Amino acid sequence: MTTLISSARPQPQAHHRVAVTPPMGWNSWDCYGASVTELEVLGNAQYLAEHLKPFGWEYVVVDIQWYEPEANSSVYRPFVPLEMDAYSRLMPSTRRFPSAADGAGFKPLADELHRLGLKFGIHIMRGIPRQAVHANTPILGTNARARDIAHPNSICPWNTDMYGVDATKEGAQAYYDSLFPLFQLYASWGVDFVKVDDIAASRLYHFHPAEIELIRRAIDRCGREMVLSLSPGPAPVEHAQFLVDHANMWRLTDDYWDHWDMLYAMFERCDAWSAYVGSGHWPDCDMLPLGRIGLRSVDGGGRDRLTRFTPDEQRTMMTLWCLFRSPLMFGGELRDNDEATLALLTNMDVLAVHRHGERPRQLCREGDLVVWTSDMPDGQVNLGLFNLYDRAETIVFPLAELGLHGTLHASDLWVGQPMNVERDVLSVHLEPHASCLVQISGDP
Repeated sequence: MTTLISSARPQPQAHHRVAVTPPMGWNSWDCYGASVTELEVLGNAQYLAEHLKPFGWEYVVVDIQWYEPEANSSVYRPFVPLEMDAYSRLMPSTRRFPSAADGAGFKPLADELHRLGLKFGIHIMRGIPRQAVHANTPILGTNARARDIAHPNSICPWNTDMYGVDATKEGAQAYYDSLFPLFQLYASWGVDFVKVDDIAASRLYHFHPAEIELIRRAIDRCGREMVLSLSPGPAPVEHAQFLVDHANMWRLTDDYWDHWDMLYAMFERCDAWSAYVGSGHWPDCDMLPLGRIGLRSVDGGGRDRLTRFTPDEQRTMMTLWCLFRSPLMFGGELRDNDEATLALLTNMDVLAVHRHGERPRQLCREGDLVVWTSDMPDGQVNLGLFNLYDRAETIVFPLAELGLHGTLHASDLWVGQPMNVERDVLSVHLEPHASCLVQISGDP
């Protein structure tokens, strides 16, 4: 059965000029949790610039708690002192980021990444630091103080750093204007990407549209273009148009790890969100837990390890992410990549599907045999064939459903070889959890 989606396009928004194609880069969480250091960021950035930048990978994102001097894993230390300036704004820990000394913030690190031809991003929690509220510190640009704008009943259940901001209070917008990288301070540091957490699907309070609106306005006023990414998930699909109108990325899932059941569940999530994929607004399947992960992150049910995904599962994940056009954020320690992992990230034909594919959609699903498709600007059609069963299966697909004319030709994009097409039927044998990414063309 073919799944039909609307051909209507959301009205273009000014912020869609940023991230015209899905962002690609590295994020520190999967390998270092909350504890990444400046040297580790720079080491991964240098690898990215040398090995991956020619293939479109460009963002380097420092994840949560860069302001926590003693962070040592993905396990948060509750109610500890955080590095903060006089205006209620969290600052990089100089113990972990020495170049931030003397009030420099992240500017020296961002300058170095820009010198490498890369872009710099950071993670922030929604709200205002609890320690600022308890000390009632001032807020730049307003007579209001931290206690005046805080929403102390709006907390994150898994992290004690912040209270929510009451968007109705005088001074709330001034706080966001002065705080975020999207805003004046972080814009002055040269931040290109900000991941805002505990906002797209808070476990206690669901969804936070008022604070998202505050952030959107602050970005638009700050004078610097930045990608806005919202976490965690699952973001509510009933608010899809609001997310399109305010953000560049939003998570479809809670933290995603190297477990088959999590990858299996992403097929249904991607199907539900595919109509909202478009230039400048990207539903986000979360990071790619590939290569060596868990160096100082104990989430996902494991410590220092190579990804638990089999080679077939790794390719299945990359195939779905690229067809669906999810942002691609590599989570492993890049400097430990082997040749097979690097090959997953540098296949130009596969990445062209990610960069240029249009109208990604699930074409059909029969049990755990799934077919996805997208259209290329030159008229070729991309076809992803997935066997989600725990047993080997053969998918037989009639190519007439694609609407192409003349003699049809098929190419396996991962292998880089032509495939046999008999009577316009494609037959592919797939091992358990395996997939095939095929590009179909017809004679003029």
